[in-house]
Amino acid sequence: MPIDEMKSKHEKVHHVFQTIYKKYDFMNSLISFNRHKSWRKRTMQLMNVKKGRTAIDLCCGTGDWTLALGESVGPNGHVVGLDFSDNMLEVAKMKLMETKLQNIELKQGDAMSLPFDDNSFDYATIGFGLRNVPDYLTVLKEMFRVLKPGGMAVCLETSQPTLPVYKQMYFFYFKNIMPVLGKIFAGSYKEYVWLNESTQNFPDKQKLAELFNEAGFRDVEITSFMGGIAAVHKAKK
Repeated sequence: MPIDEMKSKHEKVHHVFQTIYKKYDFMNSLISFNRHKSWRKRTMQLMNVKKGRTAIDLCCGTGDWTLALGESVGPNGHVVGLDFSDNMLEVAKMKLMETKLQNIELKQGDAMSLPFDDNSFDYATIGFGLRNVPDYLTVLKEMFRVLKPGGMAVCLETSQPTLPVYKQMYFFYFKNIMPVLGKIFAGSYKEYVWLNESTQNFPDKQKLAELFNEAGFRDVEITSFMGGIAAVHKAKK
């Protein structure tokens, strides 16, 4: 992607999430029929996170996955939640304050240029955020860089269903229904039009697996949810 296009997408996405942060959790539950929570829970089961380990959650948003990782690694582990929207991070901070977790650090930063040394983490996750970055491969390469040898990268993201009729219904919902829900419940029509566009333009699960391989990962495993509307990619460094 040309530099000007990457800058434009970066600014657009930043505006979107700075705008929708107050209703983000509510809209996620509404749009996914509350399935995103079960998808994340299943993803955590697939990861089998070990106590005392370190993790970074990219594009952490309001922090739900970050908090789940913090609970899983335990008091001797450490988790960083990173997002470029300070408004989203403020919501995450409020959630963190309601817990007893002291092993989590919330940090503002860019997933395409992580402010961490090579080989720093045991796990690197990104949930429903990869589709919004200007360059998918750059983020995957950054995840690879900051992971320790043997470390695990995990991406939970929307995908492209392939079943006839079901696929058409899925895209109709995202294109025509979701922005209207955004307008009614969050007062953010244009922002949810953008989220539909980012979903439609995102690679299917096989192409994303190829990007994982291109970034240097091995043993890429794919788990699909609800006929392919979302998928987990899990890979090793």
